[in-house]
Amino acid sequence: MLRDQDRIFTNLYGIHDWGLKGAQARGDWDGTKAILERGRDAIIEEVKNSGLRGRGGAGFSTGMKWSFMPKTEGARPHFLVINADEGEPGTCKDREIMRFDPHKLVEGALIAAFAVGAHAAYIYIRGEFILEAKHLQAAIDQAYEAGLIGKNACGSGFDFDCYVHRGAGAYVCGEESALIESLEGKKGQPRLKPPFPAGVGLYGCPTTVNNVESIAVVPTIMRRQASWFAGIGRPKNSGTKLFCISGHVNKPCNVEEEMGIPFRELIDKHCGGIRGGWDNLLAVIPGGSSTPALTKDICETVLMDFDGLREAGSGLGTAAVIVMDKSTDIVRAITRLSRFYKHESCGQCTPCREGTGWMWRMMERINKGEAALEEIDMLQEITKQVEGHTICALGDAAAWPIQGLIRHFRPLIEAKIKGRASSAA
Repeated sequence: MLRDQDRIFTNLYGIHDWGLKGAQARGDWDGTKAILERGRDAIIEEVKNSGLRGRGGAGFSTGMKWSFMPKTEGARPHFLVINADEGEPGTCKDREIMRFDPHKLVEGALIAAFAVGAHAAYIYIRGEFILEAKHLQAAIDQAYEAGLIGKNACGSGFDFDCYVHRGAGAYVCGEESALIESLEGKKGQPRLKPPFPAGVGLYGCPTTVNNVESIAVVPTIMRRQASWFAGIGRPKNSGTKLFCISGHVNKPCNVEEEMGIPFRELIDKHCGGIRGGWDNLLAVIPGGSSTPALTKDICETVLMDFDGLREAGSGLGTAAVIVMDKSTDIVRAITRLSRFYKHESCGQCTPCREGTGWMWRMMERINKGEAALEEIDMLQEITKQVEGHTICALGDAAAWPIQGLIRHFRPLIEAKIKGRASSAA
C-alpha cells in the first residue's frame, strides 16, 4: 500500500492549479539546475538504479534505453520523442498527467533530453486529446517564459526546445518506429529493426522514445534518489504506477499505487469492490485490451506488476484494468476487440493484415454460434501463426486476447456453439 508522501502525481484529479505556480508549489522545477549539473552519466545511472521500467507497456529499463544513445553528439543531432498517443483501449493515465500535471512532463523532458544529449523533444500527442494538448502547450509556454526551458534552460548552459505534435488517430502510431514515421510526415507504419531508433531514429538521427509516465516520474526520482523509488514494490518491479480501472467495479478510477499491489487489494481499496461482490467477478483484463484476460481464481492472488502478471499468463501492459462481472458476454467482448485490431492493422505485414481479418471473422461466427467446435482449435492455430511473425507487436496484441479467451473460457465458447446447434435442432 502506497503512502501519501510517496505519491508522485499529487494533482492527478485536477483539484489544484495545473499551471506553473501550482506546479512549483507542489515541488516541481525545484533544483532542476542542480540535477543537470550532476552530469549526463550520473542521471542515467540514477535512473538505472531506480529500477524504472517503461510505463508504456513493454517494461524495458528506462535507464538502459537511455544508455544506448551515442555518448557524443556528432554531425547528426540527438532527439527525444515522447509517446503521448495512448491508443490502448482502457488506458487513460497519460491524458491525466498532461491535463493536470503537465509541468512534471515538461521538466522530465528537459532532464531526459539532457541525459541522452538531445536539444529538442517532440511530444507526439493523440489528436483527440484537445484539452490535454492545450494544457501541455500552455505549460511549455510558461516554462519558456520563466527561462526553465529554451536557451540556457534553468541557467544550466544547456539549450532545450520542446514541441507538441498532434497525431491523426492511429493505434499503430503508439509503436515507437511508426510514431517516428508519422512525425516525419509519412504514413504511420513500423520500421524493421535493426537499426534501432538509438542509432537511426527521427530524420535518421539518434533518438530515444519514451512513454509520458516514464518521463514524468524522472524529476521526482532525481530529487528523492533512486533508492527511494527502488524501495517501493518488488525487486525488478519497483516504483509507483498509475492504474486505470474501468468496468464492473463500484467506483471506476485512476489511481497511483505501488507496483506489485495484490489485485484484490487494489479493487477493494480504491474501487469499492466488484459490482455485486467478489463472487460476481468473471474476468479481468489487467493491462489494456491487448493483454489476455484472467479468471477470478487467478485474480485472488495475482500481483499487479510486470513479473506477477507475466507468471499468471498475462501482462501489466499500461496497467489499464478492465473488470468484467458475470453479466458480461465475454465471447462477444473479445469479438469486439478482434474487430478493433483488424481495423487498426496498418497492413504492412501479411500475417497481421490477413490474420487479424481471419481471427475477427471466426470470432464473429463463434459469437453467433455459427461455427463448429473444431474451429476453436483452428482459431488457436491462427493466433499462433500471427503472434511473433510481424514487425511490431500489433499482431501479438490481436492474438493474445483470443488466446486468453480460449485458455480460460473455452466452456463459454463451446456453450455458444452448442446453444445455437441445439436451438436449430
